[in-house]
Amino acid sequence: MTTTTPRAVGAPLARLEGPAKVSGAARYAAEYPQDEPAYGWIVPSPVPRGRLNAVLSDPAEENVLAVLWYGNAPELAGADDPELAVLQSDRISYRGQPVALVVAASLEAARHAAQVVQLDITAEDHDVELRTDHPGLYTPEKVNPAFPAETAEGDVEAALAAAPVTVDVTYSTPALHNSPMEPHATIARWHGDELLVYDSNQHPSGVAATLATVFGLPPERVRVITEHVGGGFGSKGTARPNAVLAALAARVTGRPVQVALPRQAMFSLVGHRTPTIQRIRLGAGPDGTLTAIDHQAYSQTSRLFEFAEQTAVATRHMYAVPDRRTGHRVVRLDMPTPRWMRAPGEAPGMAALECALDELATTLGVDPVELRIRSSAGNPGYLRCLRAGAERFGWAGRDPRPARRRDGDWWIGTGVAGATYPAMAQPSAARARALGDGRFEVAIAAADLGTGARTVLAQIAADELGVPVERVRIRIGDSTLPQASVAGGSSGSASWGWAVTGACRELRESGRDEVLFDTTELLRRGEREQRHAFGAHFAEVRVDAVTGEIRVSRLYGMYDAGRILNPRTARSQFLGGMIMGMGMALHEEGVLDPSVGAWVNHDLAEYHIPAHADVERIEAEWLDEPADEQLNPMGSKGIGEIGIVGSPAAILNAVWHATGVRIRDFPARLDKLLPALPPE
Repeated sequence: MTTTTPRAVGAPLARLEGPAKVSGAARYAAEYPQDEPAYGWIVPSPVPRGRLNAVLSDPAEENVLAVLWYGNAPELAGADDPELAVLQSDRISYRGQPVALVVAASLEAARHAAQVVQLDITAEDHDVELRTDHPGLYTPEKVNPAFPAETAEGDVEAALAAAPVTVDVTYSTPALHNSPMEPHATIARWHGDELLVYDSNQHPSGVAATLATVFGLPPERVRVITEHVGGGFGSKGTARPNAVLAALAARVTGRPVQVALPRQAMFSLVGHRTPTIQRIRLGAGPDGTLTAIDHQAYSQTSRLFEFAEQTAVATRHMYAVPDRRTGHRVVRLDMPTPRWMRAPGEAPGMAALECALDELATTLGVDPVELRIRSSAGNPGYLRCLRAGAERFGWAGRDPRPARRRDGDWWIGTGVAGATYPAMAQPSAARARALGDGRFEVAIAAADLGTGARTVLAQIAADELGVPVERVRIRIGDSTLPQASVAGGSSGSASWGWAVTGACRELRESGRDEVLFDTTELLRRGEREQRHAFGAHFAEVRVDAVTGEIRVSRLYGMYDAGRILNPRTARSQFLGGMIMGMGMALHEEGVLDPSVGAWVNHDLAEYHIPAHADVERIEAEWLDEPADEQLNPMGSKGIGEIGIVGSPAAILNAVWHATGVRIRDFPARLDKLLPALPPE
C-alpha cells in the first residue's frame, strides 16, 4: 500500500524554535558566552548640533579599558551610510549621536564611567521642527526605495475645479518609534584580521558586507551570526552604529566587546518613522466615483543621510482615478535619520488617504464601503475584501450619521479603511543537502524576527522533498550560509521560499547529494509589473462621553494575500500589524521638545504601545483564493506589513462616527477629543 506524505504548506504548524524560546535555550545577540568579555557603553551627545572639542575621563576609573572618541579612535575605511562613520568626526548632527564609547571589564563600570565623562562641546543653533513653510524644503530625486518623487496623470487642477464635490484636508502623523522587545545588541571579537559578530539584525548577509566595507576587509573575513531576533519592525534592516562600535572597541582592546543599547537609546540611535504632514485633495462625481486625487506629503530627514519616506506612493495605484498627482517634499533637520518602520510610506500615507475618503463619503452622503467599491474596479482582490469583510463584520444597516449610538456613558461608532502592500521578491540563494537516512538540511542566511520564517521555510522544503517536516533541518541566521535578502518589505517568505523551492526541487530531480540554487537571474528575467496584496479593515470603538477615553471594541481585517503558507503564523502577523496600527491611531507619538531637539518620552513608560488591556476583540481572516504561481512558486504574497496599513484610519473613522469629532493629527488624544464631544 502506497502512502503519501501530507502537505506541510498550508498547515498551522507550530514554530519550530518555540520550545527553545520558552525554555530560555534560544540565544539572542547579547547572550553568547565569551572569554574575558568587555562591555561598551555609548556616550550620547547632549546637544542636537555643534562640535566636540574634547572628551575628558578620570584615569582612576576602575576597570575602564578605553575611552574612545574621534580624537583617538582608529580610522575606519568608510561606508555608504555616514551614521556608521562613528567617532570619526568632531561634528554633532543630532542629540543622542554617539560621541564616545567607554569600554570596561564590567557593564556596571562602563555605564558609570560613561555617566561621569566630561564633554567639551561648542553648541550651535539648531533646527528640529518639520513645517510646510520651511525654507529648506526640497524635492528629492527619488523616494524609498527607488520611486520617482513626483507623478502626474491628467490635469488635476482642472479636474478638481470641475468636480461636483471636493475635499481638501491636511493630516499629520508624528514621529513613531520601533520598539522591539530585544533592543539592538552586538558582541564582536577579532581572530587576527577576521571579525566575528553576534548581532540582532534583519539581514546577516547585508550587515556582514557593510562591516567588511567599514573595516576595509574582504567579505569572507566577516561573519555575522543572527540566530534569534527579538523583533525589528525595520529598525534592524541595516547595520547600525552599535555593531561598528563593538567591532571597533574589540580591535582596540583585543577582547570580545558587547554593546547593547539601553531602551532610551532606541529612540535616537536606530531610526524612527518620520513625522509627516499630508495635504490631500479629492474630487468626485455625485455618485461618489473619484475623478481626481492630489496627495502632497512633507517629511524630514537628517543632515547626515537622506531618507525620503515614500508616503504618497500607495495613492498612485490604490484607486482608479483619471486625474492624479502625488509629490514628496523633504527637509534636512538637526535630528536623527528616519529609517524603515513597518510598512514605511504605506502606513502613514494610507492613514491620511483613507481618512480623507471617509470625509468625502460624509460630504456625499455615500456609504464609506460603497464609496471605495465604486473606484476600485482595477483591484478585484480589494473589492472582494471590502464585500466579504463588510458582511462578516456586520456593516449592513449602519446609520451613516455620527453620534447616534450610545450605551450608557459610551458613544459607539464603526469605521472602515482599505489596505495595500506590494508583493515583492528579492534575489536569494539556498543550499539543499541530503544527509542520508532520509534526512535533509536546507541552509540560507535568512533572519527570523519572530515571524515564523524558520518554520515556513521548513514546510516549503518538506513539500518539495516529499518528506515530513521533522526530516528537514533548517539552518538560518549566519552570513556564511548562502546569501539571503533582507527580512523586510514583506518579502522574506517569497524571496527565501523561492530559493528553497528551487534548491529542494533540483536536489530531488537531479539525485545529487547537494545543490545550490540562486534566484538572481530568474528575478532579473521576470516580469517587472508590480503586484500587491490588499485588505479591508473594520473597527468598532467606544468613546466615553465624560472622559473621552477611546476603547477599540472590535478590530477586523479581511485580506487578499495569495496562498497562506501557515495559518497560525500568518494570523499572528496580521494581528500584530493591526495592533501596531491601533497604537498609531490612539497611543504612539514622539513628543518633541524643540528647545533641546529631542523626544522627551524616550522610554516605554511614556511612549505607550498597545498592551493586552488595550486589545479587546480582534480578528483576521483571508480570502480562500487559489495560489498565483506567477508571483513565485508558492503563490504567496507578503503579510508582515499590510496589517498596519489602513487599521489606524479605520479606528479614527470609527471615532468620528461615534462622536462627530474629526481628528486629523494622529494620534487621537483626549485633549483633541474632549473639547468637541457632543453635549450630554
